Amino acid sequence: MLMYKVIKNEKEYKKSLKRLEEIFNAKPGTKEAEEAELLGVLLEKYENDTIKIEYPDPIEAIKFHMERLGLKQEDIASMFGGKSRVSEILNRKKPLNLKVVYRLNKYLGIPLTSLINDKLNYRLANGDKSFTIPEKI
Repeated sequence: MLMYKVIKNEKEYKKSLKRLEEIFNAKPGTKEAEEAELLGVLLEKYENDTIKIEYPDPIEAIKFHMERLGLKQEDIASMFGGKSRVSEILNRKKPLNLKVVYRLNKYLGIPLTSLINDKLNYRLANGDKSFTIPEKI
């Protein structure tokens, strides 16, 4: 029977990761395959508990996807409501709204976690107290 415990520190994490690398390609149905599956679960739990993922700033995420797709501001202007609106948003003069977030996700495939996160509104991130997030949207 396999005897493992919850990974609680970096030393245990590295040791478990090394062991997983050794048995990663184990044949299904073997004890090593079962051990690899268990180690994977334990490693994932440790990573989820200790590694904080920083999501990108929404505007930077939009710019990244525009570059990746070879798009210019005029190519996506209709999603924002016109050329001037896309410019205002990309230059941080106006905030994103839900309609734009929806369109960017649906048509450009930008993950919602990149568009809606702790940096949802860059004005909030910069300490602007005049803007509040509505309780109901």
